[in-house]
Amino acid sequence: MTHLEILQIAKTAISIEISELESLKQRIDENFLKAVEIINSSKGKLIIVGIGKSAHVGNKIVATLNSTGTPSQFLHASEALHGDLGVIQKTDVVLCISNSGNSPEIVNLLPFLKDYSSALIGMTGNLNSKLAEFSAVILDSSVKKEACPIKLAPTSSTTVQMALGDALAVCLMEMNNFKESDFAKFHPGGSLGKNLTAKVDQFLSSQKPQVSENANIREIIISISSSSHGITVVTEQDQIIGVITDGDLRRMLMSDQDVSKISAKDIMSKSPKSIDKNALAKEAMAILKDKNIGQLIVTENDKYFGIIDIHRLLDEGII
Repeated sequence: MTHLEILQIAKTAISIEISELESLKQRIDENFLKAVEIINSSKGKLIIVGIGKSAHVGNKIVATLNSTGTPSQFLHASEALHGDLGVIQKTDVVLCISNSGNSPEIVNLLPFLKDYSSALIGMTGNLNSKLAEFSAVILDSSVKKEACPIKLAPTSSTTVQMALGDALAVCLMEMNNFKESDFAKFHPGGSLGKNLTAKVDQFLSSQKPQVSENANIREIIISISSSSHGITVVTEQDQIIGVITDGDLRRMLMSDQDVSKISAKDIMSKSPKSIDKNALAKEAMAILKDKNIGQLIVTENDKYFGIIDIHRLLDEGII
């Protein structure tokens, strides 16, 4: 098989799935609205039931819902028949996913799912199935063609199921006015959480170089060399009055000035950029990028508190 033929197979598979998603978009109707309203008004959680490939889809939908403010739990159809039905409370809503709607495990479960919950929503590709019969609301996930070349492996059907789950999650987010700050509460770890919640003082350097405005060249060189930042802050009783970088120092040494008479106030840059220690780390990164600088002075109550370095932020996934 040639490379061109392989690429064409891939494109055909994607085209088939796009076509099925377009069909899904056209048939979103009152049943979808009812499902969203039932879930949104529930006093309990959303239990998603599935088996086989639908189980994998269900787990993904649960993860999306939990991270966007809709408490959810996955229940495997086989395990449900052997004790796990106890997870369902009368205040819960059940969303059962099955392409055929007639899988034996699903069919055996249906009376219990309906009786134990406040409402049973079915997501199925077979509107004449047992799942459809038992469900208060049916989400039509039918497809005309699987992307699989032998038309057997769930491909288009699972894509449509996933898209319906995402649509539910997005609608519920909007209805509940779910914001970035809410999202951050459920994502405290990793790059996402850090960018939404991490404060400047979490990434503060352990080094705090500073000199007085009357410091001589030797004192300035020692201060800059004492840290890895190539910078020292000129202060007066912890009030920031300027900053000196190793670049400032080199430019001064290359000039014709009498080094013995130079003090910090003669070569410092006044009004340096700074940020409060309680600001978001991503705000510090925005300033560093905008001004094309490597370090930013951190303040507390407008007084010198420390330094934050762009490399530390990058290492921590702040962007």
